[in-house]
Amino acid sequence: MPEERKVRVLALDDSLLFRELITKGLKDDDRIELVGFASDPFVAKDKIPELKPDVITLDIEMPRMDGINFLRRLMPQYPVRVIVVTSLNASVFEAMDAGALDFIAKPGNLNEDLTRFFEDLRDKIIAASKVGIAYRRSRNADIRLEAEGVWGAVDPRDIIAVGASTGGTDAITSILTKFSTNMPGIVVAQHMPARFTELFAKRLDAMSNLYVKEAEDGDQIRPGRVLIAPGDLQMTVCRSGPDYRVRCENGAKVSGHRPSVDVLFNSVAAAGSRFIKTAGFFTFRFFQGIRKLCV
Repeated sequence: MPEERKVRVLALDDSLLFRELITKGLKDDDRIELVGFASDPFVAKDKIPELKPDVITLDIEMPRMDGINFLRRLMPQYPVRVIVVTSLNASVFEAMDAGALDFIAKPGNLNEDLTRFFEDLRDKIIAASKVGIAYRRSRNADIRLEAEGVWGAVDPRDIIAVGASTGGTDAITSILTKFSTNMPGIVVAQHMPARFTELFAKRLDAMSNLYVKEAEDGDQIRPGRVLIAPGDLQMTVCRSGPDYRVRCENGAKVSGHRPSVDVLFNSVAAAGSRFIKTAGFFTFRFFQGIRKLCV
């Protein structure tokens, strides 16, 4: 059996210290080959065609040109998988809009957080390497998906569960911003670090017709409301009398994730007979509508 080709990575960061840390953090992973560095986008634009990386790690705050403008210029000409490596900043979602697949927060404490950071970075690099690199062009902003036109009248007990990992923020944004206010209650598990899920929820709330918030333990699921699973907590759906609510609590990672799509979906399936009876119907009709949005 032929040896699997290593994922070629180019690191773009103006910090010499961080470039040295990236070298140490990736060198021992036999799945990854660090093929080069760039200290700014002008150096990177020459190295990308030469080195042909599978994945680029990209800082946002750099001199001469920031990472977001670099992405906007790069992607239409040379689509490539990009993981943003940055501090806590809402601009990370601008980078996702510009074409980045995923992001990771720089460690706040270089002495204590590096091991976890590099474990997550290596996993994200491998996941990103398996994603198609077609440049995501803007979709028709006039398309709207209303519940009445897709599966009929909304019942307060109806729930849509959405889950995504690498590249999912773009897809979730595209879907939710096309929903009307009369949609069933929506629960979302996006594999995303703590702190960023609140920013993601606020951004979606500002962009969509729905009320979107980072979920809190005990929040009720109701029509027109979207609950985003908080980073570093597992979110499940449970029945509370006639209502359905979410539980947000510490729990083991599942398939390397917390929040986990598997945990959320399994809880939806187990929450009550209505979910089990209508799961196939909602899956079919929901994705029938999504296909209309994505053609």
